[in-house]
Order: sequence, then structure tokens, then C-alpha cells
Amino acid sequence: MNLQSLTLSEQRELIKSKQISISDLAAACYRQIERLNPTLNAFITVIPPTDEEPQGKGHLMGIPVAVKDLYDTKGIRTTGGSKFFSDYIPTEDAFVVEKIKDSGGLIIGKTNTHEIALGVTNNNPHFGACLNPWDTTRTPGGSSGGSAVAVATGMASAAIGTDTGGSIRIPAALCGVVGLKPTYGRISLRGVLPLSWNLDHAGPITNRVEDAAIMLQVMGGYDSGDPSSFKTLPGDFSSHMRDSIRDRKVGFAVGHFVDEVTDPEIISAVRKAADVFADQGAIVTEIETEFLREAALANSVMAQADGAAFHRERLEEHPDWFGADVRQRLETGAGFSSGEYALARRTQLEVRRRCDLLFEEYDALILPTTPITAPVLKGENAVERARLLTRLTAPFNLTGLPALSLPCGFNSEGLPIGLQIVSRAWNESGVLRMGYAYQASTEWHKMRPGIAASNEVN
Repeated sequence: MNLQSLTLSEQRELIKSKQISISDLAAACYRQIERLNPTLNAFITVIPPTDEEPQGKGHLMGIPVAVKDLYDTKGIRTTGGSKFFSDYIPTEDAFVVEKIKDSGGLIIGKTNTHEIALGVTNNNPHFGACLNPWDTTRTPGGSSGGSAVAVATGMASAAIGTDTGGSIRIPAALCGVVGLKPTYGRISLRGVLPLSWNLDHAGPITNRVEDAAIMLQVMGGYDSGDPSSFKTLPGDFSSHMRDSIRDRKVGFAVGHFVDEVTDPEIISAVRKAADVFADQGAIVTEIETEFLREAALANSVMAQADGAAFHRERLEEHPDWFGADVRQRLETGAGFSSGEYALARRTQLEVRRRCDLLFEEYDALILPTTPITAPVLKGENAVERARLLTRLTAPFNLTGLPALSLPCGFNSEGLPIGLQIVSRAWNESGVLRMGYAYQASTEWHKMRPGIAASNEVN
């Protein structure tokens, strides 16, 4: 049977019923890694197979999970995609890694990332470029590109990433998989290399919406060791996911902010997605979202300034150890005045209030995840690409709202298109319900790159 045709729940049930073993499932992923990683470079570090059974019991019993190389993994190097941390061996696991292990997940490797997560091309000067499995001349997106590629090709059943301006959702969209950025504070960031203390989010990348719900269930929870972690009631993100969306009010983002830079094929695909929601009884209304323009700009200021603050000593002592695009963005961040940063924070408050008012009227907002499909990797200005690819995702880092990307079609070149669904704070259940309703009425999530074929569980 093909691994990617199975949900995480189905994989777990096959293990519980002894139709397959944990080692069978892991072996299928390791075969894909051996076959594809030399070309796609999704992993910086592959954790060798072991005969030991996972210690934890839970939702992920025996499920192979790939971890972005920003998360601390005890005894396994965590590079951050950076020369500075190339030999760093953590003595403790990140909070999320602990949760995955406690749930029985099998950590299969550490995935490639744009250097220090400050970029969206995943063209890493220290560990090599990660390539898009749909077209290896193109970027998979970033900074969680390796995690998206691993899931899209069956090198892992699920993966985790981080998202500061779109770094989970962008590679999910460009690689044709599902990426979830939860509400800020829903998932602990303890043990994750920071880029921006104000904007960083942890989240899952999966093949299906229901798999993202399971991963969120595992990853979430209050952590007293993380000052950004919020105390919330335990959530069951799967139980109501299949509920009807009839009479749900959906805002369809239109106007210059979206349209002026978005490929017409992408706009067409998202418009068709809006029709799918309407066919299921949702009330879809076009709404102007020009106010998000300032949010995208403010997010860029804060991400670069916060990154420059965290890496200030490294930037002063060894600027040449950073790749050219990352160094440029850090130097830009260091050059922002306190007034510019204060204005960005003011914009953050204002846009949060605008979104609060929006979601008093609407249950969800839909828009493209990215304005373009995967661009070519070489010969492109990485800084300019970051501005464009994060345009439609970054506002929801600034506001901290839950946002889901899932496949909604392909362009004329056969490249995946992502649909983004956003809702009010702490309404991950609503976002997942909308995503599942769309997924259940379409076939896009079943499409996989040809390079990923032959991922069979024996």
C-alpha cells in the first residue's frame, strides 16, 4: 500500500492491528530518503534507523516525523541552517519534540531550512539548496522547505516547521501539501532557535487537513517555560472537523492588495474554491482587504529588527559567516530606528483590532497563500522574493491569527496552488473544519509529484 494514501490515523490503526509494524512504516520513509534526498536535499541530518520501539504511546505511535533543524533534539545536532551552529548538539529536546516523542512519534531526521529561518527560498549556502519535487529547478519555499518536501515525497509521514512571515504556509503551498500556523501562543517555542520573539509560530506540515489536526493536538499545550505560551483549555481539534459548514459566513479577499501582484491563475483557483464553499451552503461575500498591506510591511520590519537583535553579536563578530541575502536583511533590521519599530508595533495593534472586527462578522477569510507559484531557484533576488512570497501570509503572523494552507489546484505549468483560510484567535477548529470541507469536495490533496512515486509500505 502507498504510504501517502494513508492518513496518520490509518497508519496508526494498521500498526495497532499488526497489519504493518513500526519498522515497516519507518522503512518506507527511509527508502524514500535514500532515493530522493540526494537530489532534493530535504534533510540536513538523517537519524539512522534503530531497532528500539518509540517510548511514548498516543496519537503518533510509530509515525515517522521530520523536524525542522531549528528545534533542539537531544544528542542530535541542530544547525539552524547556519554556520554558527553547525556543530551544536543540544542536551535537551525542544518542548514540541518532547510532546511528539511522548505521543509515540519517531523522529526520522532534521530538515533543511533557509539560513536562521530568515528567507523563503531555502537556498542554503551552508548545507545546499532544497529543491521543489514538482520541478527541481524551482524553490520549495521556505523557511520550512525541507519539512514540506519531506511530506510531499513520503520521506516522512508528517513534519514540523516554524512560521514568522509564512514559513510553514508558503512551502506547503508551493509543494502541494497542508501547513498550519496556529494562534500565537498555542504551541510552545521553547527549544526553537528564535527569529522574532513577537512573530514566531510553531506548527505542522502534513498531507491532509485531518493529519494537521492530529499534529496540533499533540504539539499544543501550555508550557510555563515559554513566556509566549498561553494557558488555554485543552482542545479536541478533530471531533467537529467533519461538521457541516452550512450558513458559515466566509469573506473572500479581493481588491488591489491581493489582485495587483497575484497571478490570474491563482486568483481563478481561489475563486473556484470560494464556489466550492458556496455549494456546501456557506455564505461567501467578497470583502476588501487593503488594510492588510500595512500589516505585511510592519511584519517585515519587526522580523528583520528582531532577528538583528537576536543575532547582533554574531553579526558584529562574523558577518561573513552569514549568506549574502540573510546578512543584508539582518543589516537592514539593525538599521531600523526605534521610531520605525514603534510604528510597526502600533500597526500591529491597529490591524489586530481590524481583524477582531472582521471576525465578529465572518467565520473565516479565504485568500491565496502565495501570489505566485514556485519561482525558479537560481538567478532570483532572495530578498525581493521574500517580500513577494510573504505578502499574503505575513499579516497573520503580525496578528497572531490561525491560518491554514491547503492545495487548491495547479497552474498551467503543473505547479501547486495554495488556498489560505484564516479565522479569529484560538479558532483552529473552525479553520480545520473549513479546510476539511474543501478537501472532502476536491481531489487536489491526492496529487503527488511524479518523483515521489513508489512509496510503498511492505
